[in-house]
Amino acid sequence: MKLTAMEEYGLRCLVQMARAYHAKNPVTIPEIAEKEGLSTPYAGKIMSTLRAGGLVSSARGRAGGYTLSRNPRAITLDETLSVLGGRLFSSNFCEVHGVNGDDCIHSHNCTLRPVWGVIEMIVGDVLKRMSLDDLLEGEQAIRDSLSHAVSESMMKHLSRESQQQVAAGI
Repeated sequence: MKLTAMEEYGLRCLVQMARAYHAKNPVTIPEIAEKEGLSTPYAGKIMSTLRAGGLVSSARGRAGGYTLSRNPRAITLDETLSVLGGRLFSSNFCEVHGVNGDDCIHSHNCTLRPVWGVIEMIVGDVLKRMSLDDLLEGEQAIRDSLSHAVSESMMKHLSRESQQQVAAGI
């Protein structure tokens, strides 16, 4: 559950583009590279990935550059991370930890699986609630939004978990 450099810098590039979206200004790869302290080739690689994932559009020529494919309010962090590198947890997270390709010895009674499952649900839910537009706010506003989103997600998922336990007679 680590964010890669591609995911981190890809999000930062998208934030630059979200700022430019409202001004309707395309952003060039050299501009993005300079603002984020990246090499031009690496910024180009990131933008190519974002373009292939449908998050940005490009135009050639003197007035060309990259723009978001849609309003930053409509692009969630969950979607961006999926394009940049995939889910933080895969659905078969626990099964891939067996030695020599064998099934994990705890696959039938795993005390960690519920922990990873709840974390995955909460993180995924929060990432679905946050958009690129949210990242244009100041740090404190983002902390407040995250706190609210995490609280709501935890209540939603813990309530569901509690309901399942009641149904199971636990």
